[in-house]
Amino acid sequence: MPPSQANAMNPTEIQAIDPVCGMSVDPAKSLSSQHNGRTFYFCSAGCQKKFDSDPDGVLESRKKENAESESSDCCSTQPTCCGGGSHGKPQTSQQSDDPEAVYTCPMHPEVEQVGPGDCPICGMDLEPKFVDPTSSGDEAQYNDMKRRFWIGVALSVPLLILSMGPMVGLPINRWISSGMDGWLQFALATPVVFWCGWPLLVRGAKSFRSWNLNMFSLIALGSLAAFGFSVLAILLPDWIPTAFYEADRPPLYFEAAAVIITLVLLGQVLELRARQQTGGAIRELMQLTPDIAHRIEGEDERDVSLDEVQSGDHLRIRPGEKIPVDGEVIRGSSRVDESMLTGEPVPVEKNEGDALTGGTLNQSGSLEMTATQVGGDTVLHRIVQMVADAQRSQAPIQKLVDQVAQYFVPAVILSSILASIVWSIVGPEPALAYAFVSAIAVLIIACPCALGLATPMSVMVGVGRGAKEGVLIRDAEILEIMEKVDTIVVDKTGTLTKGRSAVTAIETQGDWSESDVLAIAAAVEQSSEHPLGRAIVEYAEASDTQRRVAKDFQSTTGKGVVAEVDGKHVAIGNPNWLAELNVTGLESVRDPAEQHQANAATVVYVAVDRSLAAIIAIKDPIKSSTPDAIQALHSLGLRVVMLTGDARSTAEAVAKQLGIDDFRANVSPEAKHDFVQQLKQEGKTVAMCGDGINDAPALAASNVGIAMGTGTSVAMESAGVTLVGGDLRGVVAAKQLSQKTMRNIRQNLFFAFAYNALGIPIAAGLLYPFFGILLSPMIAAAAMSFSSVSVIANALRLRTIQLSAPN
Repeated sequence: MPPSQANAMNPTEIQAIDPVCGMSVDPAKSLSSQHNGRTFYFCSAGCQKKFDSDPDGVLESRKKENAESESSDCCSTQPTCCGGGSHGKPQTSQQSDDPEAVYTCPMHPEVEQVGPGDCPICGMDLEPKFVDPTSSGDEAQYNDMKRRFWIGVALSVPLLILSMGPMVGLPINRWISSGMDGWLQFALATPVVFWCGWPLLVRGAKSFRSWNLNMFSLIALGSLAAFGFSVLAILLPDWIPTAFYEADRPPLYFEAAAVIITLVLLGQVLELRARQQTGGAIRELMQLTPDIAHRIEGEDERDVSLDEVQSGDHLRIRPGEKIPVDGEVIRGSSRVDESMLTGEPVPVEKNEGDALTGGTLNQSGSLEMTATQVGGDTVLHRIVQMVADAQRSQAPIQKLVDQVAQYFVPAVILSSILASIVWSIVGPEPALAYAFVSAIAVLIIACPCALGLATPMSVMVGVGRGAKEGVLIRDAEILEIMEKVDTIVVDKTGTLTKGRSAVTAIETQGDWSESDVLAIAAAVEQSSEHPLGRAIVEYAEASDTQRRVAKDFQSTTGKGVVAEVDGKHVAIGNPNWLAELNVTGLESVRDPAEQHQANAATVVYVAVDRSLAAIIAIKDPIKSSTPDAIQALHSLGLRVVMLTGDARSTAEAVAKQLGIDDFRANVSPEAKHDFVQQLKQEGKTVAMCGDGINDAPALAASNVGIAMGTGTSVAMESAGVTLVGGDLRGVVAAKQLSQKTMRNIRQNLFFAFAYNALGIPIAAGLLYPFFGILLSPMIAAAAMSFSSVSVIANALRLRTIQLSAPN
């Protein structure tokens, strides 16, 4: 991440550290306590309560932990969460080269800190908040986890043969004495539990230390209880109550502990591989840029890596090469394939002065360009970062899951204790052995991980799928709201139309000539960002009109512009605004203006020294995709309303041609904003679609703002969804994506809740009185791993969904 980006976006500048768990928190939104004249901030009421009970002890403990962390930074391995992250992998595999880089937790995005570490809530490795194209990603983590799993398998298989062999007729007792059998099982199980499963145990320990209990709290309790009981049975068998005995000897549960660890590792390997797949959209986007650029240095040309390119550098792009960074053509002409941005297959002609976007493909000619945006400032990098941030965001539905998860693990531990007590009282002999097995099975089968993964996995995959279609979702909340949208409000210019307006007629008044009016109007509009202004400038350039210079330029958003040209006061805009400026002669052009407007042209009025000089008719062709997009929106049951600053006759012609349900004309930015608010007050869920500065207030006021990627940055900053290609069909794709993603989330949550609701009672022995079935801890571990993998597999189905306009 470039330093400039880090400085601009570093959230830790306004963050404090929770002294209990070490989590970065926002002081403005956090609980706080006073101690020795200092204010301390906390992530939760639990941490605050622990601090208030012994503030000096907590601060001393935090001081020791920080010292230990600093001394072991170079070689420590960090635990991870069930979200499919790494487990015990070296930190370097996911570190950014920037020591000031901000790191965050994929499962808990509120956790942020400078530099790497692990999440105090779930134990997951923190990852760079800002995408680093040089990062090796999760490959090292995945390989480390696979190695731990396969070593666990190699040791667990002979352990299973030793322990279960007699049940299938193997004469293990004749081959090995009972004493040697116990020690052999101990030798095989110990490396599985304490090396292969070390990351799991560390996470479990940390969860108890911070009291943020999770799945690994249960795994650590269950596996260590089974292992510890077995060690006690071979070292001090006389200490074991006879009620535990099976075949006149204490039972051993080494195989249960080892197989539990191995099966959990299998689940983590599968989750990690799935998480790599969810990042496919980001990797594909990052691969669009070349590795090197050809930098022109005086008379020489040198190949440099992309991170060496600076703003202002002169670069050469040969035919068939990708544009390395954003910039502007300074020499040459070519056709550039911009389909990765716009979705349009037809290459765009590029000449001197035209903008180039990094990642697009130069086709036929050689170009020289000046780099204007590099590193994290390029359009492509901003898109990548937007996708990455959205994949880490949380949907509102996740709040319910978080509330349930907060009480889930303590409830499971309590259930385990109750199951053990009941079995020890009413169970068959050996009662305590049954009690012990059921307690461990309850601990192991419970899967808060499936609950935790249900929403984030679907969001990650869904956002990535949208990015491939050019639909950029800002955060998960937008996905949830978009599903409920029933009204689409659209701007006309640049949204329904191409936004590339062309002058079709100039009708002058009095003694004004067309060339003089055009020269004056072009001089004023040279400073304007509006598409209509650009159309006038382009028409003047094509007509070889004499260039004039304007000064004291002022723009009134949604109304028009004023400036001084050759000592004359020039105003260009709509008739209502010019009337406010006391311009005369407006009535004389009403009939010709209405004729142009009836043909869907926009009429711009030009006044010089407060007297009307001319009207200019400008027509913006409707995009070829717009009629199909409007039809598709209607097929989805959406009501479409058009808002425009154009005259009523122009707006009516466009609305009639496209079959739009309703429209409002002569609408100012404030009126657009008010209209959206009015729709919301009527109970509508509104998505506003626009591309200009004048649309920003309405975009911000709507439930979901949708910006065209071809529009201004102000519009995109106000929006929750950006359509990279500027195509209204992207709204259809966004609606379908939200519906299918939310359906997938509900399926995952149903499965996760149903699994735990059924699995825990069965593990506790609910079926034993009826069918004589008591679940083995090994079967419980397999079921637990299967539940997480099933949730992930269902989420991954979103990668293959079709996002197309309905017939």
